[in-house]
Amino acid sequence: MEDRRSGARYVISFPIRVRWRDENGKEVIEEGLTDNVGPQGALVYLPRHLPNVGSRVHLTVTENPEDEVSVVANVIRLERNASHPQAALALEEGVRIWKKKIWEFAGATIASQQPDEAEDW
Repeated sequence: MEDRRSGARYVISFPIRVRWRDENGKEVIEEGLTDNVGPQGALVYLPRHLPNVGSRVHLTVTENPEDEVSVVANVIRLERNASHPQAALALEEGVRIWKKKIWEFAGATIASQQPDEAEDW
């Protein structure tokens, strides 16, 4: 299978809120965390409910409450691990704002971190 990613993915946890309609048309709102962030999508951890593959979801990154970033994404894959359920999301709308405010911020945050000091055992 060909990898179609267009940029680096950063392993970083941002708080998120995901909103979608289930198969009965009922609105579901779930809070979770990003597991990794790419320039056109994210892998997210949602502890209670996962949307179905193919669902359209509204993803809001709530890291900065005064400047929340909201985008629309499509669910492309699920990991139904009981201890860490995840959904892979591909952005459909808001890619430009995502790249600037989330992906670039994630890269800068990772780059600014200092490696852990080696411990003497």
